[in-house]
Amino acid sequence: MKIDVAELLDNMGADLQQHIDNAAREDPIIVGVHTGGVWIAQHLHKRIGNEAPVGELNIAFYRDDFSRIGLHPTVEPSKLPFDVNDRHLILVDDILYTGRTVRAAMNEIFDYGRPSSITLVVLVERGGRELPIQADIVGTRLTLAASEHVKLLGPDRLRLELCKAKT
Repeated sequence: MKIDVAELLDNMGADLQQHIDNAAREDPIIVGVHTGGVWIAQHLHKRIGNEAPVGELNIAFYRDDFSRIGLHPTVEPSKLPFDVNDRHLILVDDILYTGRTVRAAMNEIFDYGRPSSITLVVLVERGGRELPIQADIVGTRLTLAASEHVKLLGPDRLRLELCKAKT
């Protein structure tokens, strides 16, 4: 699988700017889900010329499988250096699969306040949704077998890798 991530980001940046303009979303703030979502958020931030800093969400404590998988030993806190109340948020993640990561991210965002809106942007959307969550801006859509998954590698040069799931 050879996907040009830089081209996807260029297209996503243009789509996002059009979405912001069409919806008249003034001064949106960009928040990336740790880790890959932050990398993508930083690229999109540059492409649309946003002035607010990029926020970073670490959703480890908000995952619904926390009791099953435990906590990674190097969990860092989220960094939202702005007030989210009444703001238009652009939530960025790398892969949209079941929808559970996005649900956890929104739960954490609402612990910080109540945004006016949340626009979901993902690099890759794949099948397998378990929750009714849909992205507003998508870089690419992939159909993968249950035994496959896709992973974003970076941050220096972002690239996608297709892998077989561990059994």
